[in-house]
Amino acid sequence: MAHTPTTDVLIAGAGPVGLSAAAELRRHGVSCRLVDRLPARLPYAKAVGVQPRTLEIWDRMGLARTVMETAVAMRGQLIYVNGTERARIELELPPEVPYRFAALPQYETERILEEHLAELGTVIERGTELLSFTQDGGGDGDGSGTGGGVTSLLRTASGGEEELRTRYLIGCDGAHSTVRKGLGLSYEGGAFAEEYMLADVVSDWDLPDGYGLRSMHLGADGATDDLLVCIPLPGRGRYRMSMLVPPELSAQPGAGPGAADGVTHGLEGGRIPELSHIQAVVDRLAPAPATVSDMRWSSVFRISHRIVDRYGDGRVFVAGDAAHIHPPTGAQGMNTGIQDACNLAWKLALVLRESAGPALLASYDAERRPVGEEVVGRTVRHATQGMENEPDDPRTVLLREAQLLVGYRDGPLAGPPSGPAGAPQPGERAPDCAGLTLPLAAYPLRLLDVLRGRTGHVLLLYGAEGAALAEAAEQARTAGPALAESGTGSPGSTDGDATGPRTVAVLARDCAPDASAALPASVPGYRDAAGEFARLYGAEGPTGFLVRPDGYLAARFPLSGTATALSGYLAALSGQPA
Repeated sequence: MAHTPTTDVLIAGAGPVGLSAAAELRRHGVSCRLVDRLPARLPYAKAVGVQPRTLEIWDRMGLARTVMETAVAMRGQLIYVNGTERARIELELPPEVPYRFAALPQYETERILEEHLAELGTVIERGTELLSFTQDGGGDGDGSGTGGGVTSLLRTASGGEEELRTRYLIGCDGAHSTVRKGLGLSYEGGAFAEEYMLADVVSDWDLPDGYGLRSMHLGADGATDDLLVCIPLPGRGRYRMSMLVPPELSAQPGAGPGAADGVTHGLEGGRIPELSHIQAVVDRLAPAPATVSDMRWSSVFRISHRIVDRYGDGRVFVAGDAAHIHPPTGAQGMNTGIQDACNLAWKLALVLRESAGPALLASYDAERRPVGEEVVGRTVRHATQGMENEPDDPRTVLLREAQLLVGYRDGPLAGPPSGPAGAPQPGERAPDCAGLTLPLAAYPLRLLDVLRGRTGHVLLLYGAEGAALAEAAEQARTAGPALAESGTGSPGSTDGDATGPRTVAVLARDCAPDASAALPASVPGYRDAAGEFARLYGAEGPTGFLVRPDGYLAARFPLSGTATALSGYLAALSGQPA
């Protein structure tokens, strides 16, 4: 008989995805252990692009300011072909988007997340490797009931073995994932024939600050036979450069990372490019003469494109590179994995506190695997054909690269559409907006300020009549613990039976001066002084919006139908049709 679980969740792999999963679980009050087989954080600037959507997620977690103080702004990219400038891409987003594109070395991203996680009471167990695991079902017999669990065998830093019993296991353990292999998931795809060098160096050229460089040489057949890609990093003149491997560093057939499991992806050991190798490519392809120096590290790496057939089985899940790998074009990989982690974390939290049934966890695969498939397909297309051949208009392409168009409109949790054409719908990102005011604040707030730190669903009630807003708030007050802050009722409530979502009133710009007086004491009233909320949410009358813990709209409805809409969404959480 298996022992009683000693912690809720075990996470294998302490890269940005595993750290994000652990931080979100801890923020939701879930106990977890985070193990990584490496004895220390790697000093490599591998994944460096941070998308605006990721910064929105980190804002909700309280991390955005720390990241912005450390990262460098990505303002654009210069594209050269055969020594001639062909394009200058400006990374300009609509003014209502709160964050811009950023670059931050992966080791800095991991440091920030690790320090945040430590503040929440969890530290990485370094030098600890997941060797194997088994899972068993609970009362419902599907491997996800409350009585079952996962038994994992760990090899600890001391060399001994430990058997650990948990409710769930998340594999964030990379392209060669032990968790994925243990589940027997397929990992279909292939590898690119090209090998690349990667280096973290300083260059003395005079490229404009915040601009990346993509310089290509095309042969007589039109194919790229030489390549230099440079992404700015924090520090004067510092870049992460990638380029094709010269013949003297090329691997023998069958060698390289992942040869043992057939997955050829990632950094290699053994073949270390020297500064002279980097300088030779810069001499050929830089737009102006430049000297590289102060190389912190370099490596050879290979790229594959693969995705699993499902993101989990029973009580065990995969996220990040364990679920999908693809070319680094557009800096989509780490950001996609972080969103995997956040999507799964709030759902696990609801199930673990028995505010939702285990069927909710099936929505992780239903929502995130289509995103992974789209990202893999798009990055492969961009790597082989170039972003300039995208059929969509430049604004749409940029919003997609920023991951602001990721959504779950066709997912099992999305309620029926409502409102005018073009308005945000259930399953889509909840837009940020500016210009919200409170009587005690001498400055306007953003919606992100209102949502920051929340762990449950948030109900936004828009209208001009205080009485109608108060009636909708009363309908939501006893909606159920699944919508409340983690393990609590609505903040500020004096009724022990009040377990609905955190409710916020957004008063229309033309509301009566005393409209907020009708609101319950537990419902703050923010005035839409700039009219941005009404514009960006398409609120043409009294409307309610339920925002999920991961910042996506769960439901949109007329205020008079608040109770019905929340009941429908709760049915979707329990696995019934929305």
